[in-house]
Amino acid sequence: MRSTEELKREHVHIKAGLGVLERVAGRLEAGGAVPDADLDALLEFLSVYADKCHHAKEEDCLFPALLAKGMPKEGGPIGIMLDEHVTGRGFIARMREGAAGRRAGKADAARTFATAARGYVALLREHIEKEDDMLFPMADDTLSSAEDFRLAQQFQEFEIARIGAGRHEQLEAAVARLERAYPAGT
Repeated sequence: MRSTEELKREHVHIKAGLGVLERVAGRLEAGGAVPDADLDALLEFLSVYADKCHHAKEEDCLFPALLAKGMPKEGGPIGIMLDEHVTGRGFIARMREGAAGRRAGKADAARTFATAARGYVALLREHIEKEDDMLFPMADDTLSSAEDFRLAQQFQEFEIARIGAGRHEQLEAAVARLERAYPAGT
């Protein structure tokens, strides 16, 4: 399996989390109840799975491999992806503020969370599309089979070192549970 296939597989789970996040935002905007534990689980999934693991694999493994092959950082897809990762972290920080504000009883906290959530969903959906349709095919064309094999091995080692063995699967299971709790069409 190509290293980019692993990243695309992770995108499937991230898109599932984005769907849940969008439905949770809608519920909050409508004044509906969302347990704090569900917001915490979503934020953990986005922070750990999507950012600390997935985005970090790109930043610390894939992008350096592509830069070493001559792909430019500035003015190219790598620079754009890096900027979007930073923007996404800002949305996650605002969602955390909204979740904390809800716990403290702040009146506008649910709106703060929902607004940041909607911005994050829009950003990441476009981001994933760009990676799947543009960056990853470029990576597949650029990296030799041997380089790609080494990158796939690096991803495995990186994931265990960064978030721990089995944590990836736990977070995928958590987002699947949230999908059942907040099914599409609700």
